[in-house]
Amino acid sequence: MATNAAPTAPVCSAPMKATSNGAFQKENPLDFALPLLIVQIILVVSFTRLLAFLLRPLRQPRVIAEIIGGILLGPSALGRYQKFLDIIFPKKSMTVLDTLANIGLLYFLFLVGLELDIRAIRRTGTNSLIIAVAGISLPFILGIGASVVLRSTVNKGVSNIVFLVFMGVALSITAFPVLARILAELKLLTTDVGRIAMSAAAVNDVVAWILLALAIALSGSDSSYLVSVWVLLCGTAFIVFSIFVLKPILSVMARRSPEGEPVKELYICITLSIVLAAGLITDIIGIHALFGAFVVGIIIPKDGPFAGVLIEKIEDLVSGLFLPLYFASSGLKTNVATIEGSQSWGLLVLVIFTACFGKIVGTVVLAMLFKVPFIEALALGVLMNTKGLVELIVLNIGKDRKVLNDQTFAILVLMALFTTFITTPIVMAVYKPARKGKPYKNRKIQRQDLDSELRVLACFHSTRNIPTLINLIESSRGTRKKGQLCIYAMHLMELSERSSAISMIHKARKNGLPFWNKKPGDQNQMVIAFEAYQQLRSVVIRPMTAISPLNSIHEDICTCADRKRAALIIMPFHKHQRVDGTMESLGHSFHLVNQRVLRHAPCSVGILVDRGLGGTTQVVASEVSYSVVVPFFGSQDDREALAYGMRMAEHPGIKLTLLKFTPKPETALNPPKADMGAESKKDNEIFSEFLNLSKSSESVKHEAIAMGSREDVIAALRSMSNSTLFLVGRTSPAMPLSDRSSDCPELGHVGSYLASSDFSTTSSILVIQQYDPSINSMEKPLDDINEASNKTMSNGV
Repeated sequence: MATNAAPTAPVCSAPMKATSNGAFQKENPLDFALPLLIVQIILVVSFTRLLAFLLRPLRQPRVIAEIIGGILLGPSALGRYQKFLDIIFPKKSMTVLDTLANIGLLYFLFLVGLELDIRAIRRTGTNSLIIAVAGISLPFILGIGASVVLRSTVNKGVSNIVFLVFMGVALSITAFPVLARILAELKLLTTDVGRIAMSAAAVNDVVAWILLALAIALSGSDSSYLVSVWVLLCGTAFIVFSIFVLKPILSVMARRSPEGEPVKELYICITLSIVLAAGLITDIIGIHALFGAFVVGIIIPKDGPFAGVLIEKIEDLVSGLFLPLYFASSGLKTNVATIEGSQSWGLLVLVIFTACFGKIVGTVVLAMLFKVPFIEALALGVLMNTKGLVELIVLNIGKDRKVLNDQTFAILVLMALFTTFITTPIVMAVYKPARKGKPYKNRKIQRQDLDSELRVLACFHSTRNIPTLINLIESSRGTRKKGQLCIYAMHLMELSERSSAISMIHKARKNGLPFWNKKPGDQNQMVIAFEAYQQLRSVVIRPMTAISPLNSIHEDICTCADRKRAALIIMPFHKHQRVDGTMESLGHSFHLVNQRVLRHAPCSVGILVDRGLGGTTQVVASEVSYSVVVPFFGSQDDREALAYGMRMAEHPGIKLTLLKFTPKPETALNPPKADMGAESKKDNEIFSEFLNLSKSSESVKHEAIAMGSREDVIAALRSMSNSTLFLVGRTSPAMPLSDRSSDCPELGHVGSYLASSDFSTTSSILVIQQYDPSINSMEKPLDDINEASNKTMSNGV
């Protein structure tokens, strides 16, 4: 007798357990959620960092490496091997991976909101605002045509209006964080192009989020447009609630976190919880959890340390560890293989052309109407075509809401990748702003007209260097008239891939090269220190900021010195003194910065070895009592050091001692040179000036020392080891003063010996290299800087 078998119900795979009992219990750790997630994180982070390193020579932003890494890990490349996907990215693990990636994205969007200053957008000029609107409108309009073509070919069966809005947003977005980093990398932040691009991109960013909210509201599964209206109304109500309820709460916590005091852990915890709660509310509304986090970031007060501490607490974990998971998650949804056949590749070309044409042409035309030169307008248009994380968010939401199918999703991801990848090469090719200033004469401290203004570019890394710099400035101002000493105090900040780099970029735009900090009530303690000193002394001090990667920050320093007609650049030594007196390195990258500046500077350079000149606080003029020593062997660098010492000797609190070393008759320490006679004549001329100064001032004296060996030099220097400051010519000595090879060739033999802990732990040293147009050239390409330093050193041996 026949029986009807009941249909079997589909069997759901059991959910993954969190942790395993270990391999010894014959359990595969990759079958459990936590060990598998750890493997996924390690693989994604390592792979994307490797790609970022490989793309560094092309000066591509890290987002490019992360997008490419996600695609390569997905079904487009490694994911074509099903066994790889089954082991590393099985379907049952994707919920956990996507959840963690979205939590990371939630807090990253909070950071983006923290760094997007609405006040700056309100101050955006009319020109930038109109250019931004044009850069959004034309690609959005062209997106209508592209959406019609795509919907009739590869993306059938979706609502026309919803698909149109998603396509318009995808084509019109400009990635503000990515653009800011590209501008900083290319050193365009403070150019006209950079200013317009940053302002327009900030406006574009806000408009894109509004359009995205509209697209999400329209893309709900309910076909009734009344639901979309309710979503938009509730979203608006949430924003009003955030402004009038959440913002006062956050402002109270910000006010109770004064400068110089640690922010309470409770405030941090409350704020991070508010971010999650806001994400929950917007998710319930039906917009997306990301909007809640973004809005909370925007409304947090930007003044004071509160916002900065929040960034420090979460940026490394979120940007470095969790955010790459989002790119991997996107890559696992991107299958380039779905783009096959002439029709699909033709659609890809169409989308790329539409995006580029709309952005570039719309921006260029409006910019030229405002009389922006064509080359600058073209560079601006290419920059505004930059895509990034927000683009991926739009595409992922569109795919999750079934607005974009696999093929359309892959086409738009490749469009975003291509448009961002070409930005840097094209801008570098078409736009090369002038780096040099007008030619000027006084590029040295030693000069004929002693009453001319002395301009010094004093660089520093942190507040640690400021007291010594101010005390050195005080010692250098002499008794000359007001305005005869002008100091440009440049804070050197490394541009990194961290989120806080965007805050640094905002700061650079306000008071960086070549814009001075003129904002009333600025609470920057570094600026306050210099401005307070300026009020008390007849010295002009202009604080400024340079933000660049360390491998190219020397270009900012040299360019600024040239534009500001500086005669001397003072660089901080790459080592600082610890409590026990030993010198500790800040890193090899800082070491290379000094060497590059020596090689390319347009004026004289001094490297300051800081051992607390005058103590750890600023010394008032009446309390200055320094002993300054100038070892003089005879060279152009020694003459520059002596010229600086003679200027310092004008200060009533400075005692200057010249140690004039001359070889004994039977000793030939210096090999004969073709220009020995001319050099000797120049040495005698400045020594005669020094003698005239010593006759009129009791605080100036000299000692003649006959040297036959390095022991004579060491003995003379040790006799002055209690001095406050040594002014040393870089290429002055005839022989090394130590048996150990120096790891600091930029200091020269005497400078290296004085900077060693064996000599002194209290004497600061300023090693000076006089400007020589035959050696220092900003136009010469970078070569092996150590080799260049050694060659320069060998000229004095």
